[in-house]
Amino acid sequence: MSYRRTRAVLVKELHHIARDPRSLAMALAAPVMMLVLFGFALSLDVDRIPTLVYDQDGTSASRDLIRQFQGSHYFEILGSVNRYEAIERGIDRNQILMGLVIPWDYSRNLKLGRSAPVQIVIDGSDSNTAGIALGYVDSVVRDYSLALRSDAQNRKGAGAAQPPVDARMRVWYNSSLESKNYVVPGLMAVILMIIAALLSSLTIAREREMGTMEQVLSTPLRPAEMVLGKMLAYFLVGVTDAAVTVIVGLLIFQVPFRGSYLMLALSTCLFLFGALFWGIFVSAVSPTQLQAYQIGILTSFLPAFLLSGFVYAIETMPTIIQVITRVVPARYYVTILKGVFLKGVGIGVLWRDLGFLLLYGTIVFLLAVRRLNRKMA
Repeated sequence: MSYRRTRAVLVKELHHIARDPRSLAMALAAPVMMLVLFGFALSLDVDRIPTLVYDQDGTSASRDLIRQFQGSHYFEILGSVNRYEAIERGIDRNQILMGLVIPWDYSRNLKLGRSAPVQIVIDGSDSNTAGIALGYVDSVVRDYSLALRSDAQNRKGAGAAQPPVDARMRVWYNSSLESKNYVVPGLMAVILMIIAALLSSLTIAREREMGTMEQVLSTPLRPAEMVLGKMLAYFLVGVTDAAVTVIVGLLIFQVPFRGSYLMLALSTCLFLFGALFWGIFVSAVSPTQLQAYQIGILTSFLPAFLLSGFVYAIETMPTIIQVITRVVPARYYVTILKGVFLKGVGIGVLWRDLGFLLLYGTIVFLLAVRRLNRKMA
């Protein structure tokens, strides 16, 4: 392998990138645009749940229960209604997510020491949000029930009721439970995979369409030198995109960073190598730029978004899908990013993920070289 020939390909690709300033500007601006749009729009936090109240009891006891929901930042009481149809209409029109119905005998049951049921009506069209809302309701009602039981026993002189199990919860790594703290690092993997694969997936197909591939084939250039030269040119763009993405995540979204910048840089470089080599391989097997673009989108965006654990937990996926995710490089990069950003762990914990990225990059590089070798033969 010749360093001079590899450098010549690198310089040639850099000249081509510089001659197309609009594409270069788009490649550098797209990560910021995607990060800002996804970071602000893709929020998994469920709070301020819009709620209507149907209070059939109308007593101080029922109003006290309503105040429990008003005092929680998870619920937003929009108002009171006097019939079920208003709650149903609000859910149908997506104006509310939940309805709280207090029956007419609520306070009487409390005075008699009976169980006092209340009805919760939730829009279950979004099962994930509905499940989280039900968990919030259960927490509010359970705490209020314990407070009522304690008051009743105090009045009887029996002392305050104590829960049989006193759970002292402590959340590690993301104590505020803000979704942006794990969505934004995961977005880095999706963004870099898309940008890297799409930039490099057009390079060889473009030369084939422009008719310059025959001139390249007539030179003593070897397949490995062509692959490395083209990859290094777009690697510089990818590194710039990664740096911009990290800066935006830290400064705009205030994502905590507890790990090593060296570990972040090493994993990012390995991930970029694999993504760029994959793009070159796609370009080598595609006869046209359009086909290369379509295959690049299909094999970069969808796996990185759906199968990396960036949004959807891999542990909750069907077994066959979990097996498929093991060959998705973005899965391992997302694990590294969350470990570095939120947990502050290093190579002692993440060496397997780094090893996979290195193995993936090597295999894809060899595949791209072999494919080009067939074309040059």
